Amino acid sequence: MTKKVTKTVKESTTKPGEVTIRVVNIVVSTALEHDIPLEKMAAVLSNTEYNPEQFPGLVIRIKEPKTSALVFSSGKVVCTGAKSLDKVEESIRQIIESLKKINVNITIKPKITVQNIVGSGSIGMDLNLNKLAMKLDNTEYEPEQFPGLVYKLMEAKATFLLFSNGKIVCTGTKSEQQMLDAVDKLVEVLATVK
Repeated sequence: MTKKVTKTVKESTTKPGEVTIRVVNIVVSTALEHDIPLEKMAAVLSNTEYNPEQFPGLVIRIKEPKTSALVFSSGKVVCTGAKSLDKVEESIRQIIESLKKINVNITIKPKITVQNIVGSGSIGMDLNLNKLAMKLDNTEYEPEQFPGLVYKLMEAKATFLLFSNGKIVCTGTKSEQQMLDAVDKLVEVLATVK
């Protein structure tokens, strides 16, 4: 059994060979189980954008925690930008409080479903992206278009952006533990590429 080396960090102080990753964005969805009058919401609340000719949802921006949410007239909400589930719940609470200003009282505790967690970090070593693109399946690498290699790690249900300096972005996971496990699996795979 291999020793897990992944850890989450608050700030990046990666040493050679050290693997670090931290959550930079959580995308969730929920349902408030109440119709929402979006035009009234846009008229009353200053932190909103609503242009129904271009998109059916209203955008609400929350200063603290710094998040944004799409609110639909059906009561469905998609929230993005939080770095922890506590911050997600705080953002949803603030949206519910904002709705009280337009006499919409949400009486349920909304069930929050994580759609995606994005992590950013480093694997602590330089990567030869040309070699990885040739040796690994499920990669996309077009250096004249974008400096990173896209690698879909199917068994971990995660997609990675890999950069030559060892920096990584992980997306597609639905929990912090799933993200950590995916990074451990990535490190195992990279160790096999000769």
